[in-house]
Amino acid sequence: MPALEGMLAAGERPVAVYTQPDRPAGRGRQLAASPVKRVAVVERLIVEQPPALADPNAIRRLEEIEPDLMIVAAYGLMLPPEVLDIPRFGCWNIHASLLPRWRGAAPIQRAIEAGDNETGVCIMQMDESLDTGPVLYRKRLPIAPDETGGSLHDRLAQAGADSLLHCLGLLRDRNLPTPEPQPVDGVSYAKKLQKDEAEINWRATAEVLERRIRAFDPWPVAWCEIGGERTRIWKAEVTGQRCIARPGDVLEAGREGISVATGDGVLRLLELQRPGGRRISAQDYLNARHVLPRNLERIQ
Repeated sequence: MPALEGMLAAGERPVAVYTQPDRPAGRGRQLAASPVKRVAVVERLIVEQPPALADPNAIRRLEEIEPDLMIVAAYGLMLPPEVLDIPRFGCWNIHASLLPRWRGAAPIQRAIEAGDNETGVCIMQMDESLDTGPVLYRKRLPIAPDETGGSLHDRLAQAGADSLLHCLGLLRDRNLPTPEPQPVDGVSYAKKLQKDEAEINWRATAEVLERRIRAFDPWPVAWCEIGGERTRIWKAEVTGQRCIARPGDVLEAGREGISVATGDGVLRLLELQRPGGRRISAQDYLNARHVLPRNLERIQ
């Protein structure tokens, strides 16, 4: 979305915008347009929503449009070879990592989860494989100690839009750098996020759990079972304490938070959310709940 908005603000009007078909959303499960489509409609751009770009009719329609360049940002579907060959300058992908690290579906969250200190954006010339194409431009960004999946997504989205405009300017000036092949070393894959990953396993280390809690904000949101309730954990910190206790043991609960033993170290829960409730501080949570179980471990 920032990529399209940035292009429009800079006077770059796409000849067409491709986005996935409208999906059911909300309690009424009514069909809803994507944010990209809503912007495109307001700007009176041509909008195409083929279920699959490999469909012969979709390919034929793209050939009729005759694009010079295709720009892909979080589209979510692979482009078939027939599509890659249509634009005169090929297809560019805005990828939210420093390739070849974190190819794949969830590079933002996996970088936080792994404890990376740095990430970035690559403008990549697409080929037939997953995020393997040569890189035209890369922009580096530090990952803050309190970074969440949401905050890093927003920063990288803006960096991606800025990087795209930079490369479009170079292309217009016929000064585009030679695409740089990705190195063979350092390849890693960011597998798609799954809901079942969000359940906290207290046998992991406090450092790993704290990073996962930040990475899974705002989705799928880390959680644990407390007194039979599936309780979301939005914020936590590593205390630096050492203890001899079972993973999941509640060591202390008070104004500072709820301290829980892990496989290595102590994790202090700072912000929680009960089912049907809102995100609140640990102090407010304790005021409402009063009694905590001795152990939070559910995974056997």
